[in-house]
Amino acid sequence: MQKKIFFFVFASLLMFLSAGPLPAADAPPPDQHKHDQEPSEKLSVTDGQVTVNGQPLQYKATAGYQLLKDDSGKAKAEIFFVAYTKQPAQDPLHRPITFVFNGGPGAAAVWLHLGTAGPRRVALNEAGDAPSPPYHLEDNSNTWLPASDLVFIDPVGTGYSRPLSGENREQFYGVEEDIRAVGEFIRLYITRNERWLSPRFLAGESYGTTRAARLSSHLLEDKGISLNGIVLISTVLDFRTIQFNGGNELPYALYMPSYTAIAHHFNKLPADLQNADLARTLKDVEQWATHEYLAALVAGSALTPDQHKAVAATLARYTGLAPQYIENANLRIHPTAFRQQLLAADHKVIGRFDARID
Repeated sequence: MQKKIFFFVFASLLMFLSAGPLPAADAPPPDQHKHDQEPSEKLSVTDGQVTVNGQPLQYKATAGYQLLKDDSGKAKAEIFFVAYTKQPAQDPLHRPITFVFNGGPGAAAVWLHLGTAGPRRVALNEAGDAPSPPYHLEDNSNTWLPASDLVFIDPVGTGYSRPLSGENREQFYGVEEDIRAVGEFIRLYITRNERWLSPRFLAGESYGTTRAARLSSHLLEDKGISLNGIVLISTVLDFRTIQFNGGNELPYALYMPSYTAIAHHFNKLPADLQNADLARTLKDVEQWATHEYLAALVAGSALTPDQHKAVAATLARYTGLAPQYIENANLRIHPTAFRQQLLAADHKVIGRFDARID
């Protein structure tokens, strides 16, 4: 029986665990702060402990809102965040702090918070699938907290962050608008928590990598805040590299090494490649994909039938897919098609984000 794709199971779990009560039928629009609630920066502070490498790690967790205000002091929006600081508190001069956000755009930080970096994570089974309900959280032995304090940010319009009543949401929705809001949050946070002397990092995922790249210059030029580094997860800095449309041939070539690595994991490559050094094989694939393969895609119908078959044969060798399927696809393998075709004989589909899961 075909297994569920990991991404959708994980997404449902996180949304279930992070969701609040369902709104009433006459509730205000969900993209704005409720009219009957006064904006507040009230925080909830608790203590916790997690075991990492066999050693207990104590931390303080702070969850709540930070208000964004204009130059006149009028509150414009509230940004929800969850921060973890290692205890006992260390000298800020030597203790790094990392501001973490997901992408979308439109995603809250819950994915990295409860899936990767936080001290607690959603409990999954060994295959990465959701267990039977009820769902629960467990200690995350791989949390980033030993190396850095963590601040998970929900940009305005995601998670629990909203424009205040009467505010035009468009002032927060856009590339530069988003950058200004998140940058102001970071400035306020390091000021209020006396972290100006700390080593400072950003960690972004997907569109969050685009945000992090732009934030790095914005923070320095507009806020006087320099960074010590940026962590890019599922990087997308040039959107042409992931857009399989409009005659854009680039992503077909750039995805090739990933296809080869995945096929190797499932023992779908020819024997000589399956038994060879994978790192070396991937270098060969990169070279071929960005030169011969990309040139063939650009040539299009100018390829002779023999050239077309030769490219299809090499693609089959490097991907584990059937040559006839590749020819029928006009030498272009979309990632969704690859996920469906690689294990089609076994009636399985591989995961979208973790292709080791089928």
